Order: sequence, then structure tokens, then C-alpha cells
Amino acid sequence: NPTGGRGDGTAGNDDNSTSFGFEEVPRDDRQGMVNRVFSSVAERYDLMNDLMSAGMHRLWKEDLVTQINPPKSDAMFRLLDVAGGTGDIAMRTMKRGGLGCSAVICDISPEMLDVGQRRVADAGLADQVDLVEANAETLPFDDRRFDAYSIAFGIRNVTDIPRAIREAFRVLKPGGHFLCLEFSKCTVPMLDRLYDFHSFEVIPRLGQMAANDKHSYQYLVESIRKFPPQHEFADMVRAAGFDNVSYRNLTGGIAAIHSGWKI
Repeated sequence: NPTGGRGDGTAGNDDNSTSFGFEEVPRDDRQGMVNRVFSSVAERYDLMNDLMSAGMHRLWKEDLVTQINPPKSDAMFRLLDVAGGTGDIAMRTMKRGGLGCSAVICDISPEMLDVGQRRVADAGLADQVDLVEANAETLPFDDRRFDAYSIAFGIRNVTDIPRAIREAFRVLKPGGHFLCLEFSKCTVPMLDRLYDFHSFEVIPRLGQMAANDKHSYQYLVESIRKFPPQHEFADMVRAAGFDNVSYRNLTGGIAAIHSGWKI
């Protein structure tokens, strides 16, 4: 850890600082810095994920939706998709589920939500999907409201990750399912070296070429390295109150799906 930060989205050297990629920044400044990154990449968000995952994120998201497992009947099922501004997970879930399924997309970035609003409307899903601008750390929803909570490639951009997970626990109904898809720690020898080369040497250059934005892509790569490894994040999920906590590695641990249940 080059900066002394803990890698868990909490403070680094003191309570007033935290990590922004490999940089140590004032804690109060971090969210604004993250917001500027996503304001910059919002219109190219799918391209960003394609560059960062070599296109694999599309398969990983389908895997996540399979675990969300929306009912195909008319049974009521409500999903909260946090940091889901462009609508990818919510729309995939609605297309899999029955008429009783609905979703709320929650994102702190208005630019990401603008993209999501257009995509939801174009997909004909405006009656099933609402979009709300809000912070994952202070969700504007009642207790025990949702059947499932998903967050895909978003939790590492939250300043106070444990607080966000506690909010997930609060808004889920008893029996509710917490699911998090996130880039993680590669566990396959040699693949990890290839992935590091791709991350630090290739992705920022591609970001510059494709989006004229090397800085944002550099942060996103660094934020992956600062995110805690699978077992440590699973401990955070347990600490928030979830039971039956587990994770499953995807593509050798380049990404992982974390699962927990509110019993």
C-alpha cells in the first residue's frame, strides 16, 4: 500500500484522510473527486467497463442477475440497485423477472442518472424502474423496503464502505439478499501479472485514446488495488449484520460476487 491507506474505504493515516486511488486526500474532498470522475465517464461508462474487463463485465453482470433471481411470476419483488446510474443491472433484472418486479436505481452522480433515464425509457421500462439521486451512505428509503440490494462496480467508490453496507442491511426486508459485484484480487498465478500489466500500462492509455481522459481511468485502476481482498470484504458484510455470507470468484478472482442474507 504505497500511501498508508487501509484499502477499505475508511480513513488512512487519520480520521480526516482517506484514499483516492493511490493518493491520500482529505476525507471531505473524496466524494467530490469521485463524482468528477463519473461525470467525466458517464457517457462512455460501458466503454470504460469494456476496457477495464476486456468485455467480461457483461458476462459477470448476467451472473449477478442470475443470483438476484427475480421471480418470473407476478409476485411482488423490489430491487434497489445502488451506484447503478446507467441502469445496466436494473434493466437486466426487469427483463428476467415477471410483471411484479420493480427497481429503484440509486446513484450519487446526476450525469450517470441522465444516461440511465434515457436507457430505461428507450428500453420501455419506465413503468418498472425509478431513478433517485442519493448517497449510498445515507439512503433516502424506509427500513425493510426492498427484497434485494445490488451494487456492481460501485462499492469501492464509496468513502465509508462499512456505513454503506449497514444502510443496505437497514433497507432490506427480513429474508432480503445483498449482492455486490466488484473487481477483486486475482488469485491465479501468471494471470495476476497479466492483469496488472493490462491495468496499469494498457487501460490508462486506452482511456486517453478512447475518451481523452487518462486521469479518470488511472483512478479507477488504482481504486481496484485499494479495495480489500475477498475475505476482508466478506468480513465487512458480516459485521453489518448479514448471515450466510459468501463470495464467488469470477475469472480467477479478477472480479467476485459477494452475497449476504438478512435473516
